[in-house]
Amino acid sequence: MENQMFEVVGACRIKNEWKPYRKVIAAPNENQARERAFADIGSKHRLKRNYITIEAVNVVAGE
Repeated sequence: MENQMFEVVGACRIKNEWKPYRKVIAAPNENQARERAFADIGSKHRLKRNYITIEAVNVVAGE
């Protein structure tokens, strides 16, 4: 199956402050896009999943 582009919107807790984020991720489906968002943000900022929230996952139209 071909990957689609998803926009993941949410917030993550860095130094006792919730900071918003918006990422565009290539994934085959919405659930996989959520998992990749958790993995990317958690890896980059050394955060556990309970410090990362996902508010919306939208398909990006275009290309």
